[in-house]
Formats: sequence, structure tokens, C-alpha cells
Amino acid sequence: MAQAPVALSGSGVPGGFVDRCRCSYRFSEVGADRSGRPVGDRTGRSCGRTVAEVARELGCDWHTVNNAVLAYGEALLDADVDRIGSVTALGMDETLFARVGMWRRQLWSTSIVDVAQGVLLDVVPGRGGSEPAAWLAARGDEWLSGIEWATLDLSSPYRAVFDTMLPDATQIADPFHLIKLANSKLDECRRRVQNETLGHRGRKTDPLYRIRRLLTKADERLDDRGRTKLLGLLAAGDPKGEVKTTWHAKEVIRSIYEIDDPDLADEFVTRLASDLQDRAFPLEVRSLGRTLRRWKDHIVAWHRGRATNGPTEAVIQQPHKEDQADRLWVSAVQVLQSPGAALRRQTQLGPISHRHPR
Repeated sequence: MAQAPVALSGSGVPGGFVDRCRCSYRFSEVGADRSGRPVGDRTGRSCGRTVAEVARELGCDWHTVNNAVLAYGEALLDADVDRIGSVTALGMDETLFARVGMWRRQLWSTSIVDVAQGVLLDVVPGRGGSEPAAWLAARGDEWLSGIEWATLDLSSPYRAVFDTMLPDATQIADPFHLIKLANSKLDECRRRVQNETLGHRGRKTDPLYRIRRLLTKADERLDDRGRTKLLGLLAAGDPKGEVKTTWHAKEVIRSIYEIDDPDLADEFVTRLASDLQDRAFPLEVRSLGRTLRRWKDHIVAWHRGRATNGPTEAVIQQPHKEDQADRLWVSAVQVLQSPGAALRRQTQLGPISHRHPR
């Protein structure tokens, strides 16, 4: 299946333009532009462009084009009954896809991905809770029973969804997000010590600020020059050794994924979680210990299933192109002979009330 950009509409469902859609028809019942051609006909051919771009070209309102795209796209999805096949490993991740209104209120969506195949199955509004649960419930018990692995990013809302809807699936905490959390705690510790010792935020001449990138770099990627610089500036700017301790904790957490045996990994994570909560350690290290304790089973499950949320992250990466803030990468739809029945069932969904033409 080819991959193609799609813009998210205000309703949180795919509502943009599908590149290389290979469709044998055009939806043309939404109105006409200034030239008299149906808007649906024009927007159906505007592959790979945003709603705002096409609205400017046609000289019409953003909502007119978006409504045409919603009706056209949802009809395709409804008619393609085989779009979602059997899935053995399912992943969820949130995406910030729009900021609306005077105060730039954040709107989030949840991407649901077949991580075994790296295919985006659907996008639902919100960042956990009722919407993903409702999507899973609509799939049916037979489909849900085929899912063996569920990947997530240390998110309690997604954990609750999987606990409720996929109780028999093994949940796996994504390694990337655990290591990212360790790096975040290391950065928090560096900034705290910086303020406590010098009384201000990092400046380019401050010892800890000069090694901020070396601290989060993998230890095996440091050359002799980098290691000498790191240790020397830690000695100069970290009088109590708190940053150095947190740096060591981060590297030990990374070593979890060097263990091949699941039982050994279970024992290692259990002991590490206990050790990191020692009151002699900095508060950031103790926080990491509590996280390891809460998510131990999910972390160790990676050693059994080896499934990650990497494919989920990959399919939601947005291209860096001006005026393409609302895009996702989804599979191009298949050629459909007739959307008539789906169009008759189509429920028109309006755009966000705060969204205006750019």
C-alpha cells in the first residue's frame, strides 16, 4: 500500500487529500466553484495539499472545501470494508494536530496502528479514554481476540484502555519512551543543580550547560575527547555529584534492553527499581525508580514480544512543509467501483467552530 498525506479535520477523522488515490470516480454533490465545476470534483484531484491551499485556489471558504473532503473521504472509508484486516500487535500514540481559537487551544488525536505491519488503521479524537475504547469495541470480540501484543508509551489513559478492551493482550512499554523519560529526568536534574549552584539558568560558559548534549548522548557513542570533557565539567559544575548520579542511572536503565533473557530482565528491573528509590539519591533518580516499579511488567514484556511503538511513531511523523501542520501519513485507499451506498449512509460532520481560513 502506498503511503500518502492526509489532513485531519476538526472532527478528528481523516479529512484531507489522499495522494495517488487511484479512485475511479469523483464526488460532485457539494457545490461548485467560480468556474462552475463541482467543488468535490476539484478537491478530489487536489492530492497532497491542505484544505487552506485549495480553498484559496478556488476562492471559497475553508469550511466548504473541508465539508466536501469529509463527505468524499468518509464515503471511501465506509465502502472499503476490508480496510482493517486481522491484527496481532496494536499500538496507540497521541498527536498534537491543531491549535485553535484565540488562546491556541490544543487538539489531540490518537493514532491506532498495526505495529506488526506498520499500517495506520484509524485516527480518533482525544489522547486516550472513551474514543479509543469505543473504536476497539466497534471491531468486535473476534477481531480483538486476535491481538496478542499492545504497545504504549507509559501512558496511563492508554493503559486503562488496553486493560478494559484487551485484557488478554500483553502490554509492552515502548523502550524509546522509557529512555526518553530517563533523559528528561537527567535534564531536570542538570537544570536544578545549575540554579542551586549559580542562581540562574544555563549560560554558554556554565560547566553544566556546556555538557547538556553530552549528558543525553549514549555512553558508547562518546569518544575519548567527549568523555574527558564530560567528566571534567561535571567535576567543575556538580559539587554534590547529583547530575553524575542521574547520568549513571540513565545509562543503567538503557542497559535493560541489552538483556536477552526475559526472566533475568524481570529480576534486573525489580532490583533496579528498588535501588533507585534509595533516599540518598537525587529526587529525579527516585522518580525514575517509582516509574520502573509501576511499569515493571510492561517493561519486561518487551523481552518476550519485542514489539515497540516505533511503527506508530513512524506513521504519524508529519512532513516539514509550510502550511502542512495537520497532516498524517496513512495508507492510500483502494479503488472502489461505486460509493453510492456509502454516500447515502454518510453523516455530514461539520468542522471545528473555531477553525477559520488561513
